[in-house]
Amino acid sequence: MLQPGLSRWIWAVCIVGIALTAAGLMWTQRGPSWANKLFLERMTWPEVHAALEGGYKTVIIPTGGTEQNGPHVTLGKHNVVVEHTSREIAKKLGNTLIAPVIRYVPEGEAAPNPTGHMLWPGTISLPDPVFQQLLEATIRSLASHGFDEILLIGDSGGNQAAQSRAATAMNLEFANTGVTVQHVSDYYESNGQIAFLKAQGFSVEQIGNHAALRDTSELLYVKAGEVGRSETPVPSGWRAGFDGRPDLATQAIGKAMILLKVNAALEQIHRKRDENS
Repeated sequence: MLQPGLSRWIWAVCIVGIALTAAGLMWTQRGPSWANKLFLERMTWPEVHAALEGGYKTVIIPTGGTEQNGPHVTLGKHNVVVEHTSREIAKKLGNTLIAPVIRYVPEGEAAPNPTGHMLWPGTISLPDPVFQQLLEATIRSLASHGFDEILLIGDSGGNQAAQSRAATAMNLEFANTGVTVQHVSDYYESNGQIAFLKAQGFSVEQIGNHAALRDTSELLYVKAGEVGRSETPVPSGWRAGFDGRPDLATQAIGKAMILLKVNAALEQIHRKRDENS
């Protein structure tokens, strides 16, 4: 029989061992402190450094916009959606971080004769060349810290041309350095959303283009509280600022639309990687 003191000592050792094992399992599951953050703006610089040292060499630059979306959807629609999709893309790619969403993008001319979305209050627009310069400065910043694959993902149509030009210019600038920049155009331009909805029986008129069935459904799925919360009517003499049938939007449609965007982006990114390998 063990002496009482020795027995208590053995039990204490066992308890400590169990506790340490549990802590080790928790650390293994959670990983280091930065592993589940992904967004640069939610990390400290030592965490970003550790991530880079740990092989996180890909970074997404998401671009959204601050634009009118009719009386039923908030102005930050694109920002909310692209933050969500960027997270999903980063998680599926692995070893990928995400830069802050660029919220000011080309939306039309301002004074003295507003055009595009600038016709409605609240919209904020950058001239196209300024937006391209902002993208290029962001790319240079991230490349200087050691990211060697930089992905431009834009949730708005007005963002696409400047992103394409910026990627082309930066790839020339970074030639032979090991840094590649990709404008992930399929995310927005070739994601199969319209074909999917047509197959579900929706007409082109119902699908619409702006603040319509697709994007209203996306926001319903990602952050439902941003849809239909305004009680302020459209002022007399103003156009509502949307088309199609956003009243037909559902979270189920939104989930499908988001998945199509994410998958289109992933397929294009992997194709480019295969070309560069």
